[in-house]
Amino acid sequence: MNRRILAGISAALPILFLGIFLLYPIARILALGLAPIVGRGGSGVMGLRKLLADTGAGRLLLASAGQAFLSTLLTLAVGLPASYVFARFDFPAKAVLRALLAIPFVLPTVVVGSAFVALVGSGGLAERLAGVNIVRTLPAVLLAHVFYNVSIVVRIVGGSWANLDPRLGESARMLGAGRMRSFLRVTLRLLLPSLAASALLVFAFCFTSFGVILVLGGPRIGTLETEIYRQAVYALNLPAAALLSALQLLVAGLMMLAYSRLSARAAVVLRLTPGSVTRRTPRGPGEWALVALCGLGPTAGLMLPLAVLAAGSVTTPTGISLQYWTSLFRNVRNSIFYVSPVAAAMNSLAFSGLAVVLSLTLGIPAAYLVTRSRKGTLLTGAAELLFLLPLGTSAVTLGFGYIISLGSPPLDLRGSVLLIPIAHALVALPLVVRSLVGPLRSIEPGLRESAALLGADPARVRLRIDLPILRRAFLAAAAFAFTVSLGEFAATALLTRPELATIPVVIYGFLTQPGDLNRGQAMAMSVVLMAACGLGVAAIERLRPSGASDGASEVF
Repeated sequence: MNRRILAGISAALPILFLGIFLLYPIARILALGLAPIVGRGGSGVMGLRKLLADTGAGRLLLASAGQAFLSTLLTLAVGLPASYVFARFDFPAKAVLRALLAIPFVLPTVVVGSAFVALVGSGGLAERLAGVNIVRTLPAVLLAHVFYNVSIVVRIVGGSWANLDPRLGESARMLGAGRMRSFLRVTLRLLLPSLAASALLVFAFCFTSFGVILVLGGPRIGTLETEIYRQAVYALNLPAAALLSALQLLVAGLMMLAYSRLSARAAVVLRLTPGSVTRRTPRGPGEWALVALCGLGPTAGLMLPLAVLAAGSVTTPTGISLQYWTSLFRNVRNSIFYVSPVAAAMNSLAFSGLAVVLSLTLGIPAAYLVTRSRKGTLLTGAAELLFLLPLGTSAVTLGFGYIISLGSPPLDLRGSVLLIPIAHALVALPLVVRSLVGPLRSIEPGLRESAALLGADPARVRLRIDLPILRRAFLAAAAFAFTVSLGEFAATALLTRPELATIPVVIYGFLTQPGDLNRGQAMAMSVVLMAACGLGVAAIERLRPSGASDGASEVF
């Protein structure tokens, strides 16, 4: 009985956590946003129209959706050929290239902002070579979004493509269909669920993009996300921020619902043929050229901004120097808000460590809850959707929700330092759950049944059967949570205090100040954070279970 109670409590903990730190803040946002319309003295539909017009909600919604749509198209244009190459061919350094492709996905937005400023900004490589400076324009935002999200397409679509039996297309060609017709009528139709799932996920990330718009887009490119931040932090217009947040949550929720359903359909496709059977070594110069163009090319393109960033951190107007690095440890401007890089690093490590403990404590029972019932049932679908919700909730909206909902008893946490690791854990939780669900489902039920027949209780079964099988998945999930937390910026920017600034917040502070020294310091700190995220990705790749799927059921 005690074990059943403990099992019930452990299953209820992640749901309770999401209820308090996700659903409750969202409900408060909705209540505040709709109060001027439906509350006492509210003015109904006309009041809603006036508030929407005053905030420019329609224009901001179109701008957010427009840049997300263009970003998604460009990401698919780059990601689909790369998906084919990584799915169908085995070639030297493939594992290394695959890991490098994954690095941008976990990089903090401020690091990406620093990298693109060094590449296409004022005084950047493109301006020195060709006079091109596109920072503060839409093309810079689109390039950064492609940089971020190509790995999503390669993982999801490539995972499905790797498990499609190539004989299906060959049979169509034997029946008279040309290569293009065979691709459109057979391959593309089978890939549509995973293709749509990846497109929806990319669109959702771009729709709720904050740091990229803030650093590279500037004030001329306003979106729902940046306007929520402006209304909440600078204008102190909480009702307007709440209404915009409610509008964004509605769109993001619909996208996550669609993604959950499409990813479930895509997972069925993955069972067709093992990837080890469908892959082969390239034959002839044409296929090797394709591998170089679509495999090595995108990887090199994604690494270029990071290489320029690293070079920029040691390049001053007078030549090669460590000036930017050494100046990090001096309060050059005697600012009262100065935070040393050591202090910022300690803050980041402390918050990330707490976020790892919290996300694993909640993610493990959440993954068991998702896999407890038969896959495809209503309960499993509802649980999966619930734990996907943080993925579609913008971090700015999350931080704003904490400000308005957790500032009074019995949940008076607004001034608590615990709110930051809680926000980080919430951002990491969906990724932790997705990292564990696949390996959990891969455990042969007969192993557990045999252990139970031999007298092992459920706790002993998990200890003796599940733990040895899932050990690598647990470690990979921990590395994932740590890396994501280390680079989280949007929610932290709203919730932190100057003395608790993390590395991303300090980098953004440098980027918002003029001068070569500030930009160089931002690049130097960005290199440190980039290296830490790279180590995290390397750990994830090394610890991933060898049979883990890369399909649409996994984000990473």
